[in-house]
Amino acid sequence: MRPIPEDAVRAIVGAGRRLAEQGWVPATAGNISVRLAGGRVAITRSGFHKAYLTAEAVMAVDLEGQPEDPTLRPSAETGLHCGAYRRFPNVGAVVHGHSVANTVLSRAAGDAIGLEGYELLKAFPGLPTHEAAVDVPVLDNDQDIARLQRAVEARWDGMAARGGDIPPGYVIRGHGAYVWAPDMEAALARLEGLEFMLACELASRGGLGR
Repeated sequence: MRPIPEDAVRAIVGAGRRLAEQGWVPATAGNISVRLAGGRVAITRSGFHKAYLTAEAVMAVDLEGQPEDPTLRPSAETGLHCGAYRRFPNVGAVVHGHSVANTVLSRAAGDAIGLEGYELLKAFPGLPTHEAAVDVPVLDNDQDIARLQRAVEARWDGMAARGGDIPPGYVIRGHGAYVWAPDMEAALARLEGLEFMLACELASRGGLGR
């Protein structure tokens, strides 16, 4: 069994700490992954608190989410990570967190959360200015991850068919946000930018108390 490169483990462990510092991975929530060479993915194992990750908490799966070591259990949502890697060849890291803002806003949203006029929209690719708008897709939560991934892919296909850009992330209703990028630093920056804008949206709506 091939070892997981140390730089991939360090990237995942460091990302877990950054997400925990923001309060986006309460209890054992959230998951983090890195694409490896040869059609492999390093991903957090199920049941580990992301603030205290070690090399033991990281395992390898293939692009279909099958563990290289069948005695280890990957994150329950491994299929969503692998779906992003299969669809977008330039994706090198995927992060998933559960913030108050993305959870609350998604429960009140339709099929997207619109973000417009924010300076941090520049965290998304192809948007060099705040004078832009992005509709972040919202998917209904589903404990059947294979079915949820099919719904994600159908949304991607619909956006592509309309000639629109596919945003590098989405929100699962009442659950959390998924974001990806070519490497871990970019993925974390993208998530932080998204979460800042979602927090602004939540505050501007009075915490949805009105």
